[in-house]
Amino acid sequence: MESAAELAPIHIGAGFFFVTELMLPAGEDYNRSSTRKRKKGMRSLTQSTFTYLSRHEEDTDQLGKWLAVYLLPGAVLTLDGDLGAGKTRFSQGFARAIGIRDTVNSPTFTIIKEYEGDGLPFYHMDMYRISQEEADELGLEDYFYGAGVTLIEWSSLIEDLLPPDRLTITITQQGDQTRVFHLTPHGEPYQSWCVQMKENGHLQ
Repeated sequence: MESAAELAPIHIGAGFFFVTELMLPAGEDYNRSSTRKRKKGMRSLTQSTFTYLSRHEEDTDQLGKWLAVYLLPGAVLTLDGDLGAGKTRFSQGFARAIGIRDTVNSPTFTIIKEYEGDGLPFYHMDMYRISQEEADELGLEDYFYGAGVTLIEWSSLIEDLLPPDRLTITITQQGDQTRVFHLTPHGEPYQSWCVQMKENGHLQ
């Protein structure tokens, strides 16, 4: 069990809990901080869900552009939704937003694809055809706590293997074109991202 000294100070304000200060050793990123020591399955105190309405593919691309502004090494985003919900379409727009020039397709059979672009490396994963036991042998933590950005489609199939701090995105369909993106931040910096995007009028 963690001692109180290992936990980041938490202040209470406006009905939410925010991690206002996080002291990291030199060379550490957010995901390699003391939050990595949390017990498996433990979640952040704040799990508010924010929403974004996309009526066209251009709207979906715009969400990727807004998220790209905040990205840091070790960022993990998960992406879930029914078949045809638009996961791959979002992934493609998101990849372009972070400077990936290669064609991005869903890595259904290769499981993991790595891309190098103008900015951070991009690790694109698809867990649709793999069990949690098989995924556990892939060394996923090397990606989650690495130098790039990880986006995981069908992440709900490997729930127990996901890092405690991440941004969960779930897509639901409303008609042929309209999609609703539900963004749930788990920990920092993802909570701050969503709060800022809401203040800017991008999320509801």
